[in-house]
Amino acid sequence: MISGVAMAVTIDTGRTSQLETLMRFAPAAAALSLALALTASVGFAGPRQATPQAAVLIAEGDAALRTGNVQAAIDAFEAALTADPGHTPTLLRLAEAARASGLQGKAIRYYRVAQEREPKNLDALAGEGAALAEKGALAKAREKLAQVEKACGKAACVPAQSLSAAIARGPAVRIQTAEAAIPDAAQPRAN
Repeated sequence: MISGVAMAVTIDTGRTSQLETLMRFAPAAAALSLALALTASVGFAGPRQATPQAAVLIAEGDAALRTGNVQAAIDAFEAALTADPGHTPTLLRLAEAARASGLQGKAIRYYRVAQEREPKNLDALAGEGAALAEKGALAKAREKLAQVEKACGKAACVPAQSLSAAIARGPAVRIQTAEAAIPDAAQPRAN
């Protein structure tokens, strides 16, 4: 026996209304747009400052480099990089100190790491070009100059001018020590 209660029967047509679709995806869309807005605002925060400990070490390194104590500058910059590994300007200073000590290969490596972190960093690109020029790779240095000039546009920028000057100077002159110049002495023969 069926009681007097009417049973509601729904027929599934397989189609959802536009309102249902909107209600189903609106929370996910709102959360996604909020996440995108937050990450986009982080990208425009400007250059990050070094931590206080790293800033002190960077200042020590700058002072040592100005006085010509290159090894002390390298030590200070490496310590600053350890204190604040995410600070890209420290890598640039470390690369400058490596170039000053004649370690152009190491400087190129530091410049490339800085470019990986900040692809639009013209100082890193020009620094790498200058280190290449000092190493004798003038063709590669000219390629870097073209990249810097393209990024600067029609206005002459300081990184392009410094790289152009480094290319004009050419490869760094290597100083040979007296020990390297003395040929191996012939071994005396035993009788």
